[in-house]
Amino acid sequence: MNKKLLTLTTRCGGLLLGVAGLLMAPLAQAQTPNYPTKPVKWVVGFPPGGAADILARLVAVKVSELWGQQVVIENRAGAGSTIAAELVARAPADGYTMLFVSSSHAAAAGLYPKLTYDSVNSFSAITVVASAPQVLLATPNLPAKNLPELLQLAKSRPGGLTYGSAGNGSTTHLAGELMWDNSGVQLSHIPYKGGAQALTDTISGQINLLFLSLPAALPQIRSGKVRPLAVTSTKRSPSLPEVGAASETVPGYEATNWYALLGPANMPRPLITKMASNIATVLKDPQLIKRFSDEGAEIVGNSPEDAQRYLQSEVTKWTRVIKTIGVVAE
Repeated sequence: MNKKLLTLTTRCGGLLLGVAGLLMAPLAQAQTPNYPTKPVKWVVGFPPGGAADILARLVAVKVSELWGQQVVIENRAGAGSTIAAELVARAPADGYTMLFVSSSHAAAAGLYPKLTYDSVNSFSAITVVASAPQVLLATPNLPAKNLPELLQLAKSRPGGLTYGSAGNGSTTHLAGELMWDNSGVQLSHIPYKGGAQALTDTISGQINLLFLSLPAALPQIRSGKVRPLAVTSTKRSPSLPEVGAASETVPGYEATNWYALLGPANMPRPLITKMASNIATVLKDPQLIKRFSDEGAEIVGNSPEDAQRYLQSEVTKWTRVIKTIGVVAE
């Protein structure tokens, strides 16, 4: 082939590739130009009134306003949120059935070895919406006023203090087991079927201590019915600035609750990008920021890539903890 013909062929090939790229760009955008064109369902794996449900509804209202289509919250409680996760994992990857999930999703991977889905690979991460610590609560008549005093008291009474949780394998149970394991103390675990009765028994003094999500605990803390000893995040919560972070006493400790939006695996990238961008927009709303703060939660709103990496790291962390401690789900 002579040099002129080779040059012409190269230019034509480059032109064709350029045209193809121009044609493919609108095609990719065309996959989600009018999304959504009908109501969107966000599945929550817990009953109405819990932290995940409350935060999902707050975001759903703002997203509905932005989209001009209603975001409907569907509560599918049970089995540590795995029923909801399985439903969404099997749903079409078109963005109309999504999962508003909490950190229990990461724990489920270690607690339920026979799951029909993969906690990471069966989903498309959109964004981590918010995070909120748990708080270690004490019945008012307990002598300890903070975490260092509690650990000292626990060492003097091995197994003599009781702590409650929302059930075996719940995030509140795992937060406690991780803390006692890292601190070298022994406490007796009292599992409940949910946090409401456990909180009632802590207030009345039937049990000494309780791990509970901060959004659920704040009203009782503010009323003085329970005493907060520590929050489980790596830093103090703006909602309870006077209460120390557990990591101040137990180095490296963290058991933060988080809330994220996931879709089925293999959602189109343009759809993931659009959804993440839209949610990032509503999360900047001052009214929403204040509502989250009132609930003891901090907005995150990270990228799909960061959300996917964080999900993987949390699944790895809690699977390791569950295996080490030997926790068994109910």
